[in-house]
Amino acid sequence: MTTAPTLRQDSRIDVVDALRGFALLAIVLLHNLEHYNIFSDGLNQPAWLTTLDRWVTDAIYFVFAGKAYATFSLLFGFSFYIQMRNARRRGCDFRFRFAWRMLLLVCFSQFHALFYNGDILLLYAVCGLILIPASSWSNRTVIIVATLLMLQPFCWGKIVYACFNPEYVDTNSLFARYAASAEEVGRTGGFLATLVNNIWNGQLYSNFWQVEAGRLFQTPALFLLGMWAGRNEIFMRSERSIRFWKRALVWSVIASVPLYVFKTAIPPMIANITILSYYGIAASMIYNFAFMVFLVSAFVLLWFHKGNKGYKFQNFIIPYGKMSLTNYIFQSIIGVAVYYHWGLNLWNQVGATGSVIIALAIFGIQYAFSRRWLSTHRQGPLERLWKRGTWISAQ
Repeated sequence: MTTAPTLRQDSRIDVVDALRGFALLAIVLLHNLEHYNIFSDGLNQPAWLTTLDRWVTDAIYFVFAGKAYATFSLLFGFSFYIQMRNARRRGCDFRFRFAWRMLLLVCFSQFHALFYNGDILLLYAVCGLILIPASSWSNRTVIIVATLLMLQPFCWGKIVYACFNPEYVDTNSLFARYAASAEEVGRTGGFLATLVNNIWNGQLYSNFWQVEAGRLFQTPALFLLGMWAGRNEIFMRSERSIRFWKRALVWSVIASVPLYVFKTAIPPMIANITILSYYGIAASMIYNFAFMVFLVSAFVLLWFHKGNKGYKFQNFIIPYGKMSLTNYIFQSIIGVAVYYHWGLNLWNQVGATGSVIIALAIFGIQYAFSRRWLSTHRQGPLERLWKRGTWISAQ
Protein backbone atom coordinates (compact mmCIF):
# COMPACT_ATOMS: atom_id res chain seq x y z
CA MET A 1 0.00 0.00 0.00
CA THR A 2 1.32 3.46 -0.95
CA THR A 3 1.02 6.03 1.80
CA ALA A 4 1.18 9.78 1.45
CA PRO A 5 4.47 11.29 2.61
CA THR A 6 4.42 13.78 5.43
CA LEU A 7 5.14 17.29 4.23
CA ARG A 8 7.20 19.50 6.52
CA GLN A 9 6.19 23.13 6.86
CA ASP A 10 9.27 24.37 5.00
CA SER A 11 9.14 21.71 2.27
CA ARG A 12 8.37 22.44 -1.35
CA ILE A 13 6.51 20.04 -3.59
CA ASP A 14 8.85 19.43 -6.51
CA VAL A 15 6.17 18.35 -8.98
CA VAL A 16 4.43 21.71 -8.49
CA ASP A 17 7.65 23.65 -9.10
CA ALA A 18 8.29 21.54 -12.22
CA LEU A 19 4.77 22.16 -13.50
CA ARG A 20 5.12 25.85 -12.85
CA GLY A 21 8.44 25.88 -14.69
CA PHE A 22 7.00 24.23 -17.80
CA ALA A 23 3.99 26.57 -17.73
CA LEU A 24 6.38 29.52 -17.62
CA LEU A 25 8.40 28.08 -20.50
CA ALA A 26 5.19 27.77 -22.53
CA ILE A 27 4.32 31.38 -21.71
CA VAL A 28 7.66 32.67 -22.98
CA LEU A 29 7.20 30.65 -26.19
CA LEU A 30 3.71 32.10 -26.74
CA HIS A 31 4.72 35.67 -25.96
CA ASN A 32 7.64 35.48 -28.36
CA LEU A 33 5.39 34.16 -31.13
CA GLU A 34 3.25 37.26 -30.53
CA HIS A 35 6.34 39.50 -30.35
CA TYR A 36 4.99 40.76 -27.04
CA ASN A 37 1.87 42.15 -28.67
CA ILE A 38 3.45 43.60 -31.81
CA PHE A 39 2.20 41.47 -34.67
CA SER A 40 4.15 41.16 -37.94
CA ASP A 41 2.86 42.69 -41.17
CA GLY A 42 4.26 39.83 -43.24
CA LEU A 43 7.87 38.81 -43.74
CA ASN A 44 9.88 38.58 -46.91
CA GLN A 45 11.20 35.04 -46.58
CA PRO A 46 11.34 31.75 -48.52
CA ALA A 47 8.12 29.77 -48.97
CA TRP A 48 9.51 26.77 -47.05
CA LEU A 49 10.21 28.98 -44.01
CA THR A 50 6.73 30.48 -44.18
CA THR A 51 5.28 26.97 -44.17
CA LEU A 52 7.51 25.96 -41.27
CA ASP A 53 6.46 29.08 -39.37
CA ARG A 54 2.82 28.16 -39.83
CA TRP A 55 3.40 24.62 -38.55
CA VAL A 56 5.35 25.90 -35.55
CA THR A 57 2.67 28.46 -34.70
CA ASP A 58 -0.19 25.98 -35.04
CA ALA A 59 1.57 23.36 -32.92
CA ILE A 60 2.51 25.71 -30.08
CA TYR A 61 -0.88 27.39 -30.01
CA PHE A 62 -2.72 24.08 -30.08
CA VAL A 63 -0.80 22.63 -27.15
CA PHE A 64 -0.11 25.67 -24.98
CA ALA A 65 -2.39 28.64 -25.81
CA GLY A 66 -4.76 29.13 -22.89
CA LYS A 67 -3.42 26.03 -21.13
CA ALA A 68 -0.13 27.48 -19.85
CA TYR A 69 -1.93 30.43 -18.31
CA ALA A 70 -4.55 28.09 -16.81
CA THR A 71 -1.85 25.88 -15.26
CA PHE A 72 -0.09 28.93 -13.83
CA SER A 73 -3.39 30.10 -12.30
CA LEU A 74 -4.22 26.69 -10.85
CA LEU A 75 -0.86 26.61 -9.08
CA PHE A 76 -1.38 30.15 -7.76
CA GLY A 77 -4.41 28.90 -5.83
CA PHE A 78 -2.43 25.89 -4.64
CA SER A 79 0.33 28.16 -3.32
CA PHE A 80 -2.25 30.18 -1.40
CA TYR A 81 -3.42 27.03 0.37
CA ILE A 82 0.15 26.09 1.33
CA GLN A 83 0.78 29.58 2.73
CA MET A 84 -2.53 29.53 4.62
CA ARG A 85 -1.81 26.08 6.05
CA ASN A 86 1.70 26.99 7.17
CA ALA A 87 0.48 30.20 8.80
CA ARG A 88 -2.23 28.33 10.71
CA ARG A 89 0.34 25.87 12.01
CA ARG A 90 2.20 28.86 13.45
CA GLY A 91 -1.01 30.14 15.00
CA CYS A 92 -1.27 33.05 12.54
CA ASP A 93 -4.36 34.26 10.67
CA PHE A 94 -3.07 34.58 7.10
CA ARG A 95 -6.18 36.16 5.58
CA PHE A 96 -5.23 39.78 6.27
CA ARG A 97 -1.63 39.07 5.35
CA PHE A 98 -2.82 37.63 2.06
CA ALA A 99 -4.86 40.76 1.30
CA TRP A 100 -1.71 42.79 1.94
CA ARG A 101 0.25 40.33 -0.20
CA MET A 102 -2.16 40.97 -3.09
CA LEU A 103 -1.62 44.71 -2.69
CA LEU A 104 2.12 44.10 -3.00
CA LEU A 105 1.40 42.05 -6.12
CA VAL A 106 -0.31 45.14 -7.56
CA CYS A 107 3.01 46.96 -7.14
CA PHE A 108 4.85 44.20 -9.01
CA SER A 109 2.17 44.33 -11.71
CA GLN A 110 2.61 48.05 -12.21
CA PHE A 111 6.36 47.67 -12.65
CA HIS A 112 5.82 44.83 -15.12
CA ALA A 113 3.11 46.73 -17.02
CA LEU A 114 5.45 49.65 -17.67
CA PHE A 115 7.36 47.41 -20.07
CA TYR A 116 4.79 44.90 -21.32
CA ASN A 117 1.15 45.60 -22.08
CA GLY A 118 0.12 42.00 -21.46
CA ASP A 119 0.52 41.84 -17.68
CA ILE A 120 -1.62 39.31 -15.76
CA LEU A 121 -0.47 40.14 -12.24
CA LEU A 122 -3.04 42.89 -11.66
CA LEU A 123 -5.82 40.46 -12.57
CA TYR A 124 -4.27 37.92 -10.20
CA ALA A 125 -4.16 40.45 -7.38
CA VAL A 126 -7.84 41.32 -7.81
CA CYS A 127 -9.12 37.79 -8.37
CA GLY A 128 -6.92 36.43 -5.60
CA LEU A 129 -9.08 38.18 -3.02
CA ILE A 130 -11.79 35.54 -3.54
CA LEU A 131 -9.52 33.07 -1.77
CA ILE A 132 -9.90 34.93 1.53
CA PRO A 133 -13.60 34.14 2.08
CA ALA A 134 -13.24 30.85 0.17
CA SER A 135 -10.70 29.60 2.69
CA SER A 136 -13.59 28.91 5.08
CA TRP A 137 -15.87 27.28 2.50
CA SER A 138 -16.47 23.55 2.34
CA ASN A 139 -14.90 21.57 -0.47
CA ARG A 140 -18.34 21.12 -2.00
CA THR A 141 -18.99 24.86 -2.06
CA VAL A 142 -15.56 25.52 -3.57
CA ILE A 143 -16.22 23.07 -6.41
CA ILE A 144 -19.72 24.45 -7.10
CA VAL A 145 -18.55 28.08 -7.25
CA ALA A 146 -15.48 27.18 -9.34
CA THR A 147 -17.66 25.24 -11.79
CA LEU A 148 -20.14 28.09 -12.17
CA LEU A 149 -17.33 30.56 -12.82
CA MET A 150 -15.57 28.22 -15.25
CA LEU A 151 -18.74 27.95 -17.36
CA GLN A 152 -18.54 31.70 -18.16
CA PRO A 153 -22.02 32.80 -16.98
CA PHE A 154 -21.56 36.36 -18.28
CA CYS A 155 -20.97 35.09 -21.83
CA TRP A 156 -24.03 32.86 -21.74
CA GLY A 157 -26.09 35.72 -20.33
CA LYS A 158 -25.04 37.88 -23.27
CA ILE A 159 -25.87 35.07 -25.69
CA VAL A 160 -29.36 34.63 -24.24
CA TYR A 161 -29.97 38.38 -24.32
CA ALA A 162 -28.83 38.58 -27.97
CA CYS A 163 -31.15 35.69 -28.87
CA PHE A 164 -34.16 37.68 -27.66
CA ASN A 165 -32.83 41.00 -28.98
CA PRO A 166 -31.34 40.38 -32.45
CA GLU A 167 -30.74 44.10 -33.00
CA TYR A 168 -28.33 44.22 -30.04
CA VAL A 169 -24.68 44.42 -31.16
CA ASP A 170 -21.70 43.80 -28.91
CA THR A 171 -18.45 42.74 -30.55
CA ASN A 172 -16.72 42.31 -27.18
CA SER A 173 -13.74 44.34 -28.41
CA LEU A 174 -13.48 47.40 -26.20
CA PHE A 175 -9.77 46.65 -25.80
CA ALA A 176 -9.08 47.18 -29.54
CA ARG A 177 -8.78 50.98 -29.49
CA TYR A 178 -6.16 50.83 -26.74
CA ALA A 179 -4.39 47.91 -28.40
CA ALA A 180 -3.91 49.92 -31.58
CA SER A 181 -2.26 52.79 -29.70
CA ALA A 182 -0.04 50.50 -27.63
CA GLU A 183 1.05 48.51 -30.67
CA GLU A 184 1.88 51.61 -32.69
CA VAL A 185 4.09 52.99 -29.94
CA GLY A 186 5.83 49.62 -29.70
CA ARG A 187 6.51 49.66 -33.42
CA THR A 188 7.77 53.24 -33.66
CA GLY A 189 8.27 54.78 -30.20
CA GLY A 190 11.29 55.21 -28.01
CA PHE A 191 11.87 53.79 -24.56
CA LEU A 192 10.25 56.62 -22.60
CA ALA A 193 7.34 56.87 -25.04
CA THR A 194 6.67 53.15 -24.53
CA LEU A 195 6.71 53.47 -20.74
CA VAL A 196 4.42 56.50 -20.77
CA ASN A 197 1.96 54.91 -23.19
CA ASN A 198 1.83 51.73 -21.14
CA ILE A 199 0.81 53.66 -18.02
CA TRP A 200 -2.61 54.31 -19.60
CA ASN A 201 -3.23 52.69 -22.99
CA GLY A 202 -1.17 49.60 -22.23
CA GLN A 203 -2.96 49.02 -18.93
CA LEU A 204 -6.41 49.48 -20.47
CA TYR A 205 -5.48 47.24 -23.39
CA SER A 206 -4.25 44.46 -21.15
CA ASN A 207 -7.02 44.50 -18.60
CA PHE A 208 -9.94 45.12 -20.95
CA TRP A 209 -8.71 42.24 -23.08
CA GLN A 210 -8.45 39.92 -20.08
CA VAL A 211 -11.99 40.75 -18.99
CA GLU A 212 -13.39 40.39 -22.50
CA ALA A 213 -11.47 37.14 -23.07
CA GLY A 214 -13.25 35.51 -20.12
CA ARG A 215 -10.34 35.51 -17.70
CA LEU A 216 -12.24 37.52 -15.09
CA PHE A 217 -14.31 34.37 -14.47
CA GLN A 218 -11.77 31.68 -15.35
CA THR A 219 -9.01 33.02 -13.11
CA PRO A 220 -10.86 32.88 -9.76
CA ALA A 221 -12.27 29.49 -10.77
CA LEU A 222 -8.75 28.14 -11.25
CA PHE A 223 -7.60 29.75 -8.00
CA LEU A 224 -10.38 27.94 -6.16
CA LEU A 225 -9.55 24.63 -7.82
CA GLY A 226 -5.89 25.09 -6.90
CA MET A 227 -6.86 25.67 -3.27
CA TRP A 228 -9.07 22.57 -3.40
CA ALA A 229 -6.13 20.58 -4.82
CA GLY A 230 -4.01 21.67 -1.87
CA ARG A 231 -6.65 20.70 0.66
CA ASN A 232 -6.97 17.23 -0.85
CA GLU A 233 -3.21 16.70 -1.30
CA ILE A 234 -3.55 15.56 -4.90
CA PHE A 235 -0.03 16.74 -5.70
CA MET A 236 1.30 14.40 -2.99
CA ARG A 237 1.82 10.83 -4.18
CA SER A 238 -0.67 8.38 -2.68
CA GLU A 239 -3.06 5.73 -3.94
CA ARG A 240 -5.87 8.26 -3.66
CA SER A 241 -4.07 10.96 -5.64
CA ILE A 242 -2.99 8.49 -8.34
CA ARG A 243 -6.60 7.36 -8.75
CA PHE A 244 -7.70 10.98 -8.96
CA TRP A 245 -5.22 11.87 -11.70
CA LYS A 246 -6.01 8.72 -13.70
CA ARG A 247 -9.70 9.60 -13.66
CA ALA A 248 -8.94 13.21 -14.50
CA LEU A 249 -6.82 12.07 -17.44
CA VAL A 250 -9.57 9.84 -18.83
CA TRP A 251 -12.39 12.34 -18.38
CA SER A 252 -10.34 15.22 -19.79
CA VAL A 253 -9.69 13.21 -22.96
CA ILE A 254 -13.35 12.27 -23.25
CA ALA A 255 -14.43 15.89 -22.73
CA SER A 256 -11.80 17.54 -24.93
CA VAL A 257 -12.91 15.86 -28.16
CA PRO A 258 -16.53 17.12 -28.25
CA LEU A 259 -15.50 20.46 -26.73
CA TYR A 260 -13.00 20.96 -29.56
CA VAL A 261 -15.77 20.21 -32.07
CA PHE A 262 -18.08 22.73 -30.38
CA LYS A 263 -15.23 25.27 -30.36
CA THR A 264 -14.36 24.91 -34.05
CA ALA A 265 -17.46 23.66 -35.88
CA ILE A 266 -20.24 25.76 -34.36
CA PRO A 267 -18.92 29.35 -34.89
CA PRO A 268 -19.12 29.24 -38.74
CA MET A 269 -22.84 28.55 -38.38
CA ILE A 270 -23.50 31.59 -36.17
CA ALA A 271 -24.57 34.73 -38.04
CA ASN A 272 -25.26 37.04 -35.09
CA ILE A 273 -22.03 38.90 -34.27
CA THR A 274 -22.82 39.23 -30.56
CA ILE A 275 -23.61 35.55 -30.14
CA LEU A 276 -20.56 34.61 -32.20
CA SER A 277 -18.26 36.76 -30.08
CA TYR A 278 -19.41 35.49 -26.69
CA TYR A 279 -19.85 31.89 -27.79
CA GLY A 280 -16.27 31.89 -29.06
CA ILE A 281 -15.00 33.04 -25.67
CA ALA A 282 -17.06 30.59 -23.62
CA ALA A 283 -16.36 27.57 -25.84
CA SER A 284 -12.62 28.29 -25.99
CA MET A 285 -12.29 28.79 -22.24
CA ILE A 286 -14.11 25.57 -21.37
CA TYR A 287 -12.14 23.57 -23.96
CA ASN A 288 -8.82 25.04 -22.80
CA PHE A 289 -9.60 24.03 -19.23
CA ALA A 290 -10.33 20.44 -20.26
CA PHE A 291 -7.12 20.23 -22.31
CA MET A 292 -5.15 21.77 -19.44
CA VAL A 293 -6.44 19.06 -17.10
CA PHE A 294 -5.21 16.46 -19.60
CA LEU A 295 -1.73 18.01 -19.74
CA VAL A 296 -1.42 18.40 -15.97
CA SER A 297 -2.76 14.89 -15.31
CA ALA A 298 -0.29 13.33 -17.73
CA PHE A 299 2.59 15.32 -16.24
CA VAL A 300 1.73 14.41 -12.63
CA LEU A 301 1.18 10.71 -13.42
CA LEU A 302 4.55 10.55 -15.16
CA TRP A 303 6.09 12.14 -12.08
CA PHE A 304 4.41 9.67 -9.73
CA HIS A 305 5.48 6.79 -11.95
CA LYS A 306 9.04 7.47 -10.84
CA GLY A 307 8.12 7.15 -7.17
CA ASN A 308 7.42 10.86 -6.59
CA LYS A 309 10.84 11.79 -7.96
CA GLY A 310 9.93 12.52 -11.58
CA TYR A 311 11.87 11.92 -14.76
CA LYS A 312 15.00 13.89 -15.54
CA PHE A 313 13.21 15.96 -18.19
CA GLN A 314 10.76 17.03 -15.46
CA ASN A 315 13.29 17.67 -12.72
CA PHE A 316 15.65 19.83 -14.73
CA ILE A 317 13.23 22.76 -14.89
CA ILE A 318 12.49 22.96 -11.14
CA PRO A 319 14.83 25.93 -10.52
CA TYR A 320 13.02 27.90 -13.24
CA GLY A 321 9.67 27.21 -11.59
CA LYS A 322 10.91 28.15 -8.13
CA MET A 323 11.67 31.67 -9.41
CA SER A 324 8.42 32.09 -11.34
CA LEU A 325 7.70 35.72 -10.38
CA THR A 326 11.24 36.87 -11.14
CA ASN A 327 11.39 34.95 -14.41
CA TYR A 328 7.89 35.97 -15.53
CA ILE A 329 8.59 39.69 -15.15
CA PHE A 330 12.11 39.68 -16.56
CA GLN A 331 11.31 37.45 -19.54
CA SER A 332 8.89 40.19 -20.57
CA ILE A 333 11.48 42.94 -20.15
CA ILE A 334 14.01 40.97 -22.22
CA GLY A 335 11.41 40.11 -24.87
CA VAL A 336 10.21 43.70 -25.21
CA ALA A 337 13.82 44.83 -25.60
CA VAL A 338 14.25 42.29 -28.41
CA TYR A 339 11.13 43.14 -30.45
CA TYR A 340 10.21 46.76 -29.73
CA HIS A 341 11.45 49.76 -31.67
CA TRP A 342 13.45 51.12 -28.74
CA GLY A 343 15.37 47.83 -28.53
CA LEU A 344 16.52 45.52 -31.30
CA ASN A 345 13.33 46.23 -33.29
CA LEU A 346 12.92 42.63 -34.49
CA TRP A 347 9.12 42.55 -34.47
CA ASN A 348 8.94 42.46 -38.28
CA GLN A 349 12.26 40.74 -38.89
CA VAL A 350 11.72 37.22 -37.54
CA GLY A 351 8.93 34.72 -38.05
CA ALA A 352 7.61 32.02 -35.76
CA THR A 353 10.64 29.74 -36.06
CA GLY A 354 13.07 32.54 -35.31
CA SER A 355 10.87 33.72 -32.44
CA VAL A 356 10.91 30.25 -30.88
CA ILE A 357 14.72 30.22 -31.07
CA ILE A 358 14.78 33.61 -29.34
CA ALA A 359 12.34 32.33 -26.71
CA LEU A 360 14.55 29.33 -26.00
CA ALA A 361 17.55 31.64 -25.71
CA ILE A 362 15.68 33.79 -23.16
CA PHE A 363 14.70 30.65 -21.30
CA GLY A 364 18.30 29.40 -21.36
CA ILE A 365 19.63 32.65 -19.92
CA GLN A 366 17.01 32.72 -17.19
CA TYR A 367 17.42 29.04 -16.42
CA ALA A 368 21.18 29.42 -15.96
CA PHE A 369 20.61 32.44 -13.73
CA SER A 370 17.98 30.57 -11.69
CA ARG A 371 20.31 27.65 -11.05
CA ARG A 372 23.16 29.96 -10.09
CA TRP A 373 21.01 32.13 -7.84
CA LEU A 374 19.35 29.21 -6.03
CA SER A 375 22.73 27.66 -5.34
CA THR A 376 23.30 30.42 -2.78
CA HIS A 377 19.75 31.64 -2.01
CA ARG A 378 16.55 29.90 -0.95
CA GLN A 379 14.31 32.08 -3.13
CA GLY A 380 14.50 34.25 -6.23
CA PRO A 381 15.13 37.99 -5.73
CA LEU A 382 11.54 39.13 -6.34
CA GLU A 383 10.14 36.12 -4.47
CA ARG A 384 12.27 37.08 -1.46
CA LEU A 385 11.20 40.71 -1.69
CA TRP A 386 7.54 39.67 -1.89
CA LYS A 387 7.87 37.38 1.11
CA ARG A 388 9.65 39.98 3.24
CA GLY A 389 7.01 42.54 2.29
CA THR A 390 4.21 40.10 3.14
CA TRP A 391 5.49 39.52 6.67
CA ILE A 392 6.64 43.05 7.41
CA SER A 393 5.68 44.12 10.92
CA ALA A 394 3.81 47.28 11.84
CA GLN A 395 6.42 47.79 14.57
